[in-house]
Amino acid sequence: MTAVRRAASLLCAALVLLAGAAGQAQATGYRYWSFWERDGDHWTYATQGPSTARPDDGAVEGFRFAVSADSADASRPRGAADFGTICAGTPAKSGTKRVALVLDFGTPADAPSAETPPARRTACARVPADATTADALAAVAPPLRYDTNALLCAISGYPKKGCGEQVSASSGKKTPEKSGGSSSGPSLGLPIGAGVVAVLAGATVWQYRRRRDDSV
Repeated sequence: MTAVRRAASLLCAALVLLAGAAGQAQATGYRYWSFWERDGDHWTYATQGPSTARPDDGAVEGFRFAVSADSADASRPRGAADFGTICAGTPAKSGTKRVALVLDFGTPADAPSAETPPARRTACARVPADATTADALAAVAPPLRYDTNALLCAISGYPKKGCGEQVSASSGKKTPEKSGGSSSGPSLGLPIGAGVVAVLAGATVWQYRRRRDDSV
C-alpha cells in the first residue's frame, strides 16, 4: 500500500495547492486612478504616466478611479468622449494646444470609506504646445495629489487620502461594471490546480487497482 499512500499524499498536497490558488483568485486589487488615451472610438490603457505623456492638439485623455487587479482588469472611463463636443467652446490659439479630458470618479462601490465620488465630468484644457497630460489636468481639475513615486493619487481632491492601496476582493469593493472594459478571466491557478487534482486522483486509483491485481 506504500504507492497508494504516496499517491494519496500527493493528492492531499494538490488539494492544498488548489485551495491556495482559490485564495489567490480572491486576492487583492488596488484602488487607484487609471490613465487612458482615446484611439478613435476606443480607450486604450496609457503606456506612460500623465507626467511624461505629451498629447497632441485634439487629443482625448481619460482618467478613471476604480478598484482593479491590473491594467487588463481596469475599468475604462464611462460616457461620451468626443473632442469636438468637449472642446466646442475652446477655440484654437497659436502657440497652444487643446486637450479634452474625461474625468470619471468611479462608483460608490469603489470609493474609500466615508467618501462619495463626484459626478463624472469633462473639461477642455488649453495649455502650452509642449505641455504634458499632467499639466492639462492641473489646469482644469486642481488640486492634484501625488505620492513620493509620482503616482497620481487624487484629482480635484478626490479621494481625500490613500493612494493605490490594496483592497480585498471579498470586501465588496469591486465595481460590478466595466463600461466597455475588458474583464480578466479566472485565475489560471484554478484550472491548473484542478487538472493536477484530477491527474493525481487518477494515479491513486490506477496504482490501487494495479496493486490489487498483482496480489490476486
